[in-house]
Parts: sequence; structure tokens; C-alpha cells
Amino acid sequence: MHLPDFEEMRTRMVSSQLANRGIRDQRVIDAMAKVPRELFVPESYRDLAYADRPLPIAAEQTISQPHVVAYMIEALAIEKQAKVLEVGAGSGYAAAVLSKLAGEVFAIERIDELAQHAASNLQAGGYMTVHVKHGDGTLGWPEHAPYDAILVSAAASTVPEALKMQLKTGGKMVVPVGSRISIQQLIRITRLDETGFAEEELAAVRFVPLISDEK
Repeated sequence: MHLPDFEEMRTRMVSSQLANRGIRDQRVIDAMAKVPRELFVPESYRDLAYADRPLPIAAEQTISQPHVVAYMIEALAIEKQAKVLEVGAGSGYAAAVLSKLAGEVFAIERIDELAQHAASNLQAGGYMTVHVKHGDGTLGWPEHAPYDAILVSAAASTVPEALKMQLKTGGKMVVPVGSRISIQQLIRITRLDETGFAEEELAAVRFVPLISDEK
């Protein structure tokens, strides 16, 4: 039986989907080139692991297309040894990419089945600097705050205040904002000081909704 050449597929993805579509941060490109995306998608979809599209994972959720992951991570301008929070860990793929750039990654996933999958995938891949927690991502992970960067991998109806307050001064958060039905806006928030924040609209996106325990 013919097995896919994942390394070749990953090389083509980096060239055609990232470098040729505006991703300029070489550290992000290198990180995407090192993480085997096929480990983070269901076995039945592994031949599509490097397709330019989101793919289904467990619990009716999705793994974002590679270009979107790279674009969001590039927008965070992560420095070496940074402490990063990811909200909406999914299958663990973005956290694995973040671990190639940052010193330590804390990933929260609201759906227990996915949190377990993410932890298992990351452990199998040897990503020892990523810590996974099952919980309400809108509340952040205050025990390890403040963070240099926060990546929110699901769409919030409004930016969670708890996440903003867990940013370091000078830290950045990238978050899709909008309803389940409409196309959302990807927002970058930079903490200026104790009470001040700057917001920028980056792009129109479409993400699954961010689930909160709050009613």
C-alpha cells in the first residue's frame, strides 16, 4: 500500500501556503516546517493533513488550515523564551507550533475529549514544554499569568476581559471576534499599561465558537 510522503507534503505546504501567501517571519515558517500536522488529525484524514483547508477532528470541531495558524502566530511576534497561553487547544497542533517559538505554552480546551486528545498527541510528539488543561478558556489560566502572548483559537462574541488582564504589559493577544453565523474579525490586542489596550483588525476569518461555562 502506498503511504503518503508527509515530509514532502509539509515542504510543499510551507512553500505554497505560507511563503507564497505572505508569511514572512522565518521563525514561524521554520516552526511550521518542523511540526508533523498528520499527528494532529484523525487517521482517516491524514492524507489531507497539509491541504489548504480546515479538517474535522473529534467532538464536531476542526483544526484550522495551515495558513491561518501561521498568520495568527506570526501576528503575535513571539520571542524566544516567551510564555504563551492558547485558548481552544483542539487537537494540539497550534500549541505544538507555538512550542517551537516560545519557552513554555499553556493550552486550555473546554471539551474534555479534545483536551485528552491534545495532551496525548503532544506527549506522543515529544512536546514537553506544552501543558494542557481541561477548562473554560474564557477565564484563562491565571495561575501562570501574566503571558507574553495569548492565542485564541475559537471565536468569542466579545473579547474575554479575563484574558486581557492576563497579558503582560507589551504582550499581544490574537482573537477571532464575532457570532457563530457571521464572518468574524481577527483582532490583535496589545496591552499598553495596567489599564490601556490597543486593538487592530487583521482579517476576516471563520472559526468555531468559543465555549464558556458562563450563561
